[in-house]
Amino acid sequence: MPSTATAPEAAPVVARLSVLDKFLPVWILAAMGLGLLIALLAPGVGQLLHAVEVAGVSVPIALGLLLMMYPVLAKVRYGDTHLVLRDKKLLITSLAINWLLAPAFMFALAWIFLPDLPEYRTGLIIVGLARCIAMVLIWNDLACGDREAAAVLVAINSVFQIFMFGVLGWFYLQVLPGWLGLETTSAEFSIWAITVSVLVFLGIPLAAGFLTRVLGERARGRQWYEERLLPKLGPWALYGLLFTIVVLFALQGEQVMGRPLDVARIAVPLLIYFVVTFCASMVIGRLLGMDYARTTTLSFTAAGNNFELAIAVAIATFGATSGQALAGVVGPLIEVPVLVGLVYVALWARRFFYRTGASGQSTIAHTPPTTV
Repeated sequence: MPSTATAPEAAPVVARLSVLDKFLPVWILAAMGLGLLIALLAPGVGQLLHAVEVAGVSVPIALGLLLMMYPVLAKVRYGDTHLVLRDKKLLITSLAINWLLAPAFMFALAWIFLPDLPEYRTGLIIVGLARCIAMVLIWNDLACGDREAAAVLVAINSVFQIFMFGVLGWFYLQVLPGWLGLETTSAEFSIWAITVSVLVFLGIPLAAGFLTRVLGERARGRQWYEERLLPKLGPWALYGLLFTIVVLFALQGEQVMGRPLDVARIAVPLLIYFVVTFCASMVIGRLLGMDYARTTTLSFTAAGNNFELAIAVAIATFGATSGQALAGVVGPLIEVPVLVGLVYVALWARRFFYRTGASGQSTIAHTPPTTV
């Protein structure tokens, strides 16, 4: 990522997006509509899609997620990721937001908006504990975030997820409510299920992306790889995203349409969570002097959630027809359109990362990484 850019070059980012990227909200709404139509006209499709699962997630959804993540991970310059690891400010801030502030914020929202609905409340708390390792790569790429930083933060979230998900689940469902005199929930999370989810939905596309770059550059050089191969791979990430959305809505559309008022009550705290967490992270990054690219990456990794893990855990622990599972399902239904909107918010906010230098030329505010 370049450290500086002139304002006229960087400002009209949206105008330079491809037709596929520029009208992504339209395609996503169409994918949602198609999925709901399938669920309405062919309700048996949901049972068919549920017939075979990987790590607790429907195989078609799993394939869509892998297809979605592979092209983005193939774009990462893995040789530059050591520079991200030297940026202690980014790493510490990301860990604090992802594993301290964001879960606590979701816990508060769940109790504020769903005090009388314990199943949905528990489902929301589980969503808050599942830090994003998949779709964040898409949003970060569309918003011109730092790809290398995203890859590193996603990997760190994955490791923390394996070791901390069960611990934080115990804390937020039993310990903290007990301290506050609130109702507690008993739940046991399978560490093996969480590990499998991380290995499947991050490990496979990460290995594929890494090998594609290493072998491609070795065979034809970096210029060919980035100028000829990546443009051909790039659109497949969005094809995978749209396919995943269609399948997800076809799979859960009947359940969602059957309980519209419940869905609305779950959706409100989720909407607040995504928007506030993202905007607060942007402000924190700007105040800490981070550049636009890394602030954007920080914000999307903080606001996004690992919905495939949240749904799998909720189904395995409480059952496929439970309120906890429904809350997990509503998560991505709200997250996808909201975070697409936040991509445009991030591109608009890019102007606030410009400052005037001694020559009078506007440049993107940039702070070099802190050396260990």
